[in-house]
Amino acid sequence: MKLLSRQEEMVLLSIWRLGEEAYGVTIREFISQITGKYWSIGSIYVPLDRLIEKGYIEFFYKDLYNRKGGRRKRFYKISSPGMEALEEALELQKSLWKGFPNIAAE
Repeated sequence: MKLLSRQEEMVLLSIWRLGEEAYGVTIREFISQITGKYWSIGSIYVPLDRLIEKGYIEFFYKDLYNRKGGRRKRFYKISSPGMEALEEALELQKSLWKGFPNIAAE
């Protein structure tokens, strides 16, 4: 089992949540909104590059606006090994938190 860093896990989950709209800017905006913290674009692209190297995500280019001189956007999707890594991360989290007292209930 390869462990995911917290950043990698958040980026993978963001790609999953964003679906076909997952590209650098939308991933960054989503994570910033969820965490309430500012994320630089570099803090998104470093884990994206690592996830590509690990084979957990794939990317493809798409020209949304089809305008002359417009830039293509690099979109991301989770691969089968990426989904397996997320499932393993969830199971690990459950194991680590098992038996932790529910403070809100006390």
